Amino acid sequence: MTHTIKTTCPYCGVGCGITATVEGQQRRVKISGDKAHPANFGRLCSKGSALGETVELKGRLLQPRIFGREISWDEALDVVADSFINTIRQYGPDAVAIYGSGQLLTEDYYVANKLMKGFIGSGNMDTNSRLCMSSSVAGHKRAFGSDTVPGCYDDFELADMIVLAGSNTAWCHPVSFQRIRAAKEANPELKIVVIDPRKTATCDIADLHLPLAAGSDTILFNGLLNFLSVGRALNLDYIEQHTEGFAAAAECATRSGNIEQIAAQCRLNTEDVQRFYEGFAGTEKVMSLYSQGVNQSTSGTDKVNAIINCHLATGRIGKPGMGPFSLTGQPNAMGGREVGGLAHQLAAHMDFSSTEEIDRVARFWGAERIAKTAGLPAVELFDAIYDGKVKAVWIMGTNPVVSLPNADKVKQALQRCDFVVVSDCIADTDTTALAHVLLPAQGWSEKDGTVTNSERRISRQRTLLKPAGDARPDWWIITQVARRMGFGVAFPYQSPVEIFREHASLSGFENNGERDFDISAFAAISKHDYERFQPIQWPVNDAYPQGRARFFDDGRFFTPSGKARFIAITP
Repeated sequence: MTHTIKTTCPYCGVGCGITATVEGQQRRVKISGDKAHPANFGRLCSKGSALGETVELKGRLLQPRIFGREISWDEALDVVADSFINTIRQYGPDAVAIYGSGQLLTEDYYVANKLMKGFIGSGNMDTNSRLCMSSSVAGHKRAFGSDTVPGCYDDFELADMIVLAGSNTAWCHPVSFQRIRAAKEANPELKIVVIDPRKTATCDIADLHLPLAAGSDTILFNGLLNFLSVGRALNLDYIEQHTEGFAAAAECATRSGNIEQIAAQCRLNTEDVQRFYEGFAGTEKVMSLYSQGVNQSTSGTDKVNAIINCHLATGRIGKPGMGPFSLTGQPNAMGGREVGGLAHQLAAHMDFSSTEEIDRVARFWGAERIAKTAGLPAVELFDAIYDGKVKAVWIMGTNPVVSLPNADKVKQALQRCDFVVVSDCIADTDTTALAHVLLPAQGWSEKDGTVTNSERRISRQRTLLKPAGDARPDWWIITQVARRMGFGVAFPYQSPVEIFREHASLSGFENNGERDFDISAFAAISKHDYERFQPIQWPVNDAYPQGRARFFDDGRFFTPSGKARFIAITP
């Protein structure tokens, strides 16, 4: 007997809907694209199409282990809880840490963050999303006062010009690339500009490729801002009514020089730079898509703001076919940001920079010991482990010995660490090899919860198969440890829908439109409705019961003044 389930792809931030056909009791799954899902309308890339080949048991972690010996869940959970309790008692809460992953579901992320920041009382929870998305988060916060993606995927079809900066979309976000390519086929007048030092497969659809010198993005976009100013392509009414800081940003932009000087600094042809600038200035509906080539840089945040500056200067934001758009790397990097998965964040788009927000979250959680300051971001966290300042770490769903910079030092840090626990679905990785305790987590086909994609669309990831061996949900594992640490009253969860309700309630708590993230319409969602949850873009509240495709169409931002901020960028 077969049955069909709709779920979400676990690979990248596009968040494609999947229709999975499960064959009886066998671990066999046939995969096809969900034609009704707004992220992909039935399209899938080669990786998503092959998901059915990933559900076998080979290589899976099936039982809890301590020092390589299989043990019961009770014993494993007791060891983890006791180790954390003893470390905190001896060295304080900042001697422990959690390092998460964009592979965690939102419900998993929420309870992990609540445990560490709310009840252990340390900000030391960060995630591998730090490597790919923190620049974009910071850029959004600086410009908009909130970590808000202004637009949506529909804007790809509505634009007359798409700029792809630091993104090999064809390989890294293939379904979005398919959508852009289809848009160009339907509208040959759509201009595609690729800004990338390399000539990648994405250039196949480009009208113009700018192979700029690595690291020169801010020079190029500062030059564009200056070109817009000199060429009278500014939207002065928009700048006056809805922004602040333009004069300082424009003055910095002049320092990039004229087009010839900019081209020389970027190692580009002057004619190509001129063509790009004129195209941007003369085209109203422009989308600027950017990804890891922009984000993963020592000046990544400045690059993000240099791009945003150009859209603010022309008023091209929050309108159909216009705006900056961050292409998220991991399937739930956005969901992790919503719950506070980065070390500087608290929860529900509140963070440690505001004592009022710390107090608000503390009251909602009933957390007397809530952390008062930001924790250590990813690289600094592993430096602290190496230095012996962090003595116990819980790694969830990621392999930092391979994925973090300075891998040898990360490996040595974990070798030195007093206590390392790893939750993962894979038995043998470079990181699990260094763990004292291994906890078998459920894999993609076994999980149940929600994820959020690049356009703020929340979708369900649903259980297809029975868990492999004795694998358990991440949220359950964290909840069990929290209870053993004495926090049972705050961690009563029996199912993911209970966590989702609390997450939704917190998003609307004392939120009178002052925070962008608000899904309070789901604060009392029933299990029935959670099971039948349809993809929707946040916010979802009384004002936007059907979700909201675009932010800032009303010219209101989440800064104290209500105006967007230009950021003066010095390359």
